[in-house]
Amino acid sequence: MKLEHLKNGIIKNNPTFSQLLGMCPTLAVTTSATDGFAMGAATTAVLICSNLVISLIRKLVPNKIRIPIFIVVIATFVTVVGMVMEAFFQSLFVSLGLFIPLIVVNCVILARAESFAFKNTIGDSFMDGLGMGIGFTMALTILGAIRELFGNGSVFGFNVFGELYQPAIIMILPAGAFLTLGLLLAFKNMYESYKTKKQKEKEKKLKAIEKKKKEEEKARLLAEKKKEEEKAKALEENKKEEEKPKVVEASKEAPKNEKPNSEEVKKEAPKKEEPPKKDVEDGKKGA
Repeated sequence: MKLEHLKNGIIKNNPTFSQLLGMCPTLAVTTSATDGFAMGAATTAVLICSNLVISLIRKLVPNKIRIPIFIVVIATFVTVVGMVMEAFFQSLFVSLGLFIPLIVVNCVILARAESFAFKNTIGDSFMDGLGMGIGFTMALTILGAIRELFGNGSVFGFNVFGELYQPAIIMILPAGAFLTLGLLLAFKNMYESYKTKKQKEKEKKLKAIEKKKKEEEKARLLAEKKKEEEKAKALEENKKEEEKPKVVEASKEAPKNEKPNSEEVKKEAPKKEEPPKKDVEDGKKGA
């Protein structure tokens, strides 16, 4: 069982204010808060029971004849609810009259049977039926309370404005039902628009903050990179400065290791000893 299904029917997908289902009892029965609550409670009982049974037999029901079977199941529970109300709540049964049997064809019940109960487990179907029933009851009670307040000056039979209040008869007529429902839907849409606008502004602010963080991170990385480059450049310059004295020393030592000039070699080369002239002449004569 998921609580999401319960919350979904009450607020997000309210059958009256969001899906606009079951408009017949919504407009016709809500002349007072008591009648609206009673109609909602009866619909909720049928909705929960029919959801449970349809979910239980969903694997046994042939797809082609599922709608007639749904109608039979719903009609069974509507009959039971009508008999209970006639036995224990006679005044409400008389007040609601024909609209109790018409619960059989209520779009809310048939829609939940077709779209949810036929496809989900018993637990989820129960929560869905309960959520949709509470949402429907809440909508009818609010609508009935507003119409009763301005049409009779009372809520649930308790006088609110006193005896001097001049009731607006239009509010308990069909026109008052359309007017009240339209105003409630308008206020709901205004609230949702305001909420959506605030959500968008919040998302926009979050995106701006995220963008700013990214820019700051980018700037930090660039600063670190620049710092590393400057550090590497400084190290390179220091290395060059350290290498300069070695080059100077090497240039000073270079003349000592240079080869002597050819003139110096000639000067320093030992002269060959020439034989005495007399010995040469004697040699010639002897030859």
